[in-house]
Amino acid sequence: MEIKIIWSDISIAQLEDIFDFHKTIASHSIAQKLVKSIIKKSLILKSTPLLGVKEPLLSNRAFEYRFLIEKNYKIIYRFNDHLVRISTVFDCRQNPSKLKMTED
Repeated sequence: MEIKIIWSDISIAQLEDIFDFHKTIASHSIAQKLVKSIIKKSLILKSTPLLGVKEPLLSNRAFEYRFLIEKNYKIIYRFNDHLVRISTVFDCRQNPSKLKMTED
C-alpha cells in the first residue's frame, strides 16, 4: 500500500511564515527555495517513513513523533496506517521548550 503524506494546518501555516520571513530578510527566490527544500525532504518519508529520529521532547505524547532536519528546521511527523502526518515545522534556533507546546 502506498504511503501518503499529509500536512497539518499548523505545519502549512508554518511553511507560509517561513516563506514570508525569508522573503522579507532575503528574497522571494531564497524563500521559495527554502520552502521547496523542506517539502522535498519530507518526500523521503514516502519510501522510508521510520527514517526520522524519535523526538525526545515529545516522548510523553500519545503518538510517537519523529523528525527530519532540513537546514535550520525540524520536520516533525508521526506515522501510522500508511499515513505520514507532518505535525509541525520547527525552527531549531528557537527555545526547545516551545516544541513541547505543539498540538497532537
